[in-house]
Amino acid sequence: MVVGALFISLAILLIVGVPVGFALGISSLVGIIAGGTQSIGFLSQTMVSGCDSFPILAVPLFVLAGEMMGGGGVSRRILDVFKAAFGRIYGGLAICTVAFCMFFAAVSGSGPATVAAVGAMVVPTMLAEGYDKSFTLALIACAGGIGVIIPPSIPMVFYGTSTGASIGNLFMAGMIPGIMIGFCLIGYCYYEGRKHHWKNEAEKFSWKKLGKALKDGFFALLDPFIILGGIYSGVFTPTEAAAVAVFYGLFCGAVVYRELDFKKLMGVMKGAVSTTGTTMLIVGAATAFAKILSITGAPTAVASAISSVSDSKILILMLINILLLIVGCFMDTTPAMLILAPILMPIATAMGVDIIHFGIIMVVNLAIGFITPPLGINLFVSARVGDEPLSTVIKGIIPFIIIMIVDLILITYIEAIPMTLVRLITS
Repeated sequence: MVVGALFISLAILLIVGVPVGFALGISSLVGIIAGGTQSIGFLSQTMVSGCDSFPILAVPLFVLAGEMMGGGGVSRRILDVFKAAFGRIYGGLAICTVAFCMFFAAVSGSGPATVAAVGAMVVPTMLAEGYDKSFTLALIACAGGIGVIIPPSIPMVFYGTSTGASIGNLFMAGMIPGIMIGFCLIGYCYYEGRKHHWKNEAEKFSWKKLGKALKDGFFALLDPFIILGGIYSGVFTPTEAAAVAVFYGLFCGAVVYRELDFKKLMGVMKGAVSTTGTTMLIVGAATAFAKILSITGAPTAVASAISSVSDSKILILMLINILLLIVGCFMDTTPAMLILAPILMPIATAMGVDIIHFGIIMVVNLAIGFITPPLGINLFVSARVGDEPLSTVIKGIIPFIIIMIVDLILITYIEAIPMTLVRLITS
């Protein structure tokens, strides 16, 4: 009865358009009332304890770091480097966009933030150079999803806190899969560029121009190397790395490039606070929802049901992937990760899947959720950036979903893809 009350109330609230954080909180309250074993105060206590975590402190800091990159001119200079390097080839601007998303991902850790920041800079230029609207906006939506795969990654932080997995190892495991997906998207961009002759004939490659862009963007390009290098070398934890990213972004924007004045800084802080407030409400409410669900014993029942289907590792992982892809269509990444990770992780590990490997499988699945209707948040962000209806983005998204699913299958069944770097560094 409690499980039914939880999910039926959640479904109704989401259908009528209640924000995800409030929907999770209200459905948790309904579950408490239906169960009758917990006081209403349990909800507020669990929400507070769910946010009271040192690793989760990395979330608002990475959000702020991403805002600093955009407001301080760091993002624009990184894009200039890629345009100088690849702007002349077929699909060059699209390739630059993917490469820039990969680089931006190494600081922001957020898919929607990557879409918003990158899209605002490249969409007008791509459309002006003749790129198809549907292709352009779908590319931005998909490439932005790399933001949660290439470290640092906010969903990886949530997976680590909910399962006890090492966040540092998760960051290492996400590097090769993220780069692999990025190169697959680059290959598709080049194919479409040749097919439609998307090429800026006026853009001539020049070593002088590339050198000037590299010189101007030197400090901007150092940003992800400082963050990831510090994490992998053990100089600081992922949470401390997020703080370093904020201060380095502030240094670049205010001192090196001198574009981040007090007025801009207030705008950056406002954007970061707004995003963080929304995220942390979802985190607290999802923690309470998951806690109430675990009290009912539903996670154990679900695990037993999936495990009873077969003892084949291949089949079980396929079923988990299908489940996560379906969930990604209807639920945001944060609550999906916090609710499902503790349920599905024991099933996977019982099948011999490494806890870090399974974390990457979940993150890639939910990254695909960013671009699958009806909820795919990156689709909405991309449509808003391009000032186009959602249907324009959806029209071009199918090839990108296929590419992502093929990559997901490879990452799921070839353990070496996510785990090689972890084992090399930790051995």
